[in-house]
Amino acid sequence: MEANRKEKLVLWFSELGIEDVPLVGGKSASLGEMYQHLSSKGVKIPNGFAITARAYHYLLEANNAKQPIKDLLDGLDSSDVLDLTVRGSKVRNLIKSLEFPEDLVKEIIEAYHTLSQQYSEENTDTAVRSSATAEDLPDASFAGQQETYLNVHGVPSLLESCKKCFASLFTDRAISYREQKGFDHFTIGLSICVQKMVRSDRACSGVMFSLDTESGFQDMVFITAAYGLGENVVQGTVNPDEYYVFKPTLKQNDTEGTNFRPIVSTLVGSKDKRMIYDIGGNKLTKNIPVPLELQRMLCLTDDEVLLLAKWACIVEDHYSQKAGTLKPMDMEWAKDGNSNELFLVQARPETVHSQTNASILKNYVLGDTSSSKVLVRGHSVGQRIGSGKICIVNDVKQIADFIPGTVLVTEMTDPDWAPVMSKAAAIITNSGGRTCHAAIVSRELGIPCVVGTGNGTDLLQDVDTVTVDCSAGSEGLVWKGEIPFSIEETNLTSIPEVKTRLMMIVGNPDNAFEFCRIPNQGIGLARMEFIVNSSIHIHPLALVDYPNGAAKDRTVKRLIDERTYRYSNKSDFFVDQLAEGIGKIAAAFYPKPVVVRMSDFKTNEYANLIGGTTYEPVEDNPMLGWRGASRYYHPDYERGFALECAAIRKVRDVFGLSNVVVMIPFCRTVEEGKKVLETMAKYGLSKGVNGLKVYAMCEIPSNVLLADEFLSDDLFDGFSIGSNDLTQLTLGLDRDAGSLAHIGNELNPAVKKLFEMVINVANAKGKYIGICGQGPSDFPELAEWLVEKGIHSIALNPDSVLKTLLVVAKKEQSMASQS
Repeated sequence: MEANRKEKLVLWFSELGIEDVPLVGGKSASLGEMYQHLSSKGVKIPNGFAITARAYHYLLEANNAKQPIKDLLDGLDSSDVLDLTVRGSKVRNLIKSLEFPEDLVKEIIEAYHTLSQQYSEENTDTAVRSSATAEDLPDASFAGQQETYLNVHGVPSLLESCKKCFASLFTDRAISYREQKGFDHFTIGLSICVQKMVRSDRACSGVMFSLDTESGFQDMVFITAAYGLGENVVQGTVNPDEYYVFKPTLKQNDTEGTNFRPIVSTLVGSKDKRMIYDIGGNKLTKNIPVPLELQRMLCLTDDEVLLLAKWACIVEDHYSQKAGTLKPMDMEWAKDGNSNELFLVQARPETVHSQTNASILKNYVLGDTSSSKVLVRGHSVGQRIGSGKICIVNDVKQIADFIPGTVLVTEMTDPDWAPVMSKAAAIITNSGGRTCHAAIVSRELGIPCVVGTGNGTDLLQDVDTVTVDCSAGSEGLVWKGEIPFSIEETNLTSIPEVKTRLMMIVGNPDNAFEFCRIPNQGIGLARMEFIVNSSIHIHPLALVDYPNGAAKDRTVKRLIDERTYRYSNKSDFFVDQLAEGIGKIAAAFYPKPVVVRMSDFKTNEYANLIGGTTYEPVEDNPMLGWRGASRYYHPDYERGFALECAAIRKVRDVFGLSNVVVMIPFCRTVEEGKKVLETMAKYGLSKGVNGLKVYAMCEIPSNVLLADEFLSDDLFDGFSIGSNDLTQLTLGLDRDAGSLAHIGNELNPAVKKLFEMVINVANAKGKYIGICGQGPSDFPELAEWLVEKGIHSIALNPDSVLKTLLVVAKKEQSMASQS
């Protein structure tokens, strides 16, 4: 029976499983696996059949074609682009000239008619995709090297597409890849997947991964989406929408009956064109422009994003269980514009981070940029840095002009570019998102890449040398000139464990997925104002009062409208952006505590936000002015604080990230603390409800002197020492005045005495006590002293964690030996 099955020329999805890769390739085998085992779990897979690899070999054998192909490839130098192009073209033409055996034609036609009948159509439209037998393996990515044909209907068109697919086993990029990986050209076969088309040309489609593609963070589903057929997203010819969904709290909906909606990040892409069926034209598909109003909208609803993310979890769990180890997955999805249903149309193992040694932490550090400037910005791919001379290649026909070792700059890449991409120092493209071809190949090759720059080919036209920096988060930067950089490697298996909780200070949410790999016990300080400054830019009251208040000024209104065009209620923009920023940080470190400090802008900093001057007084000394707790209950800012509370509520109650702890800054008096808690409760944040803890910054001498009252059970759950402000207020220093810096710092005896006093009170009362100022990052001896005095946690800058951890470990060992 099994031997007979190996000789079959056509097999249906219902007959296939992942173990059938040798028969039908990775794509068809995976679709069969999901069709058989996951349809019952609600995952929708369009039906189809596979024309087997046996059919491919049968075609070559029936036409005695193997030896002529070997002769054409004999002596090939795959690094010679021109030689590769000429020989590849001859092989493909040879295969396309072969005659299909009659029995093979008969079986293909019968299967196609059966599929058409299943969908009640005379000649149903299909997607015809190549599926190589070495494709979609965990340690090799052949995806995209062979051809795909969409909107294929009718027997003549199907047979022609099949012949082109068979020939595409010898595309230039496929030949080059097999040569590089050491695969024999004839031990690999090609199957063809014939699948019912999803009419995403009338809706949208995209790609999703069951991890973050840049950092490898495993608790996220990353989804991209654009209008029309999916080829534009895969090829990188559009900048798609992007969504992140947090898996652990999404899964709790099924396991614990919760109703969390953890879409922790959304980004609107330009999506300026859509691929549709070409009715009556010479081609099967064509691109048309997308109206501006649709470009500025997200093309998926929240419910659809959550359903796709749920499917991603189901697929990953199934393949992981089957493999006996975690198996992150790379999937393609499509929405049918006729039925409004979602479908999965492909799934394969993720091939970059799954092959990375997770015990080695590699950190790229850019050198001094003071004498340079940023020329181009886009989406970063990975976290590497590279530099070299610019080489602009506008068309794939010109790739022979590419100079190895230079920085490739182009509109976009597709699989035809593969032979030269491996030789680039870095890659920059005008188009594409983080799941486009250039991004996928760059990750696999370990090459720094910035995609979606918009006009990089124009801006870099007269530039000689650049440095491509992907180390600073989601935004990739292209710097003028060659900037030195270093690579720091840490073996995480050799890191000692310590009792003192070493936490981190994080502002930028874009770095959170990478920072969470550093040994830590959570976040001791997440600065809300960083998110406001980087993602919102608008004073909260200008949004609350819109279209009145500050928005009466036409310039202010225009700036608000440009940033909030998707929102009729402008306050929702503030809440959503702030919640997403906090949510990414909280998700990265979940379930460890993430201490989020409510806004601590000074009045001059608030005034710098769009519309800010309308609401902020001019103060001679903003450092000691209307800041922190004193704003929250004040009638002139309370409405803005209500938005901050709404964002925290969304993170905890909607995203399910109950690990978020609220921290109140610059609370001068006990009475002020009580007013803040009353105001928080007014806006739905009550201490103790759903486990909510509320800490206060200990950064004013009054906090130390009245610590017993501040840490009473009806006020704050703990203190985090703000060493910067407490130092300046103890010594009477302006921390921004460089001429006074020599007078003292956190090591000053008076400052340390206050530290010790509040640590003792907190420990006596059984309350949390940590420190989140700059001091322990700058002075290792201060960290040692704090451990000795009984501090619970030390929050550090990410680049100080590992060195401080070693200092703390040594101190704890010393204390243990003396006790």
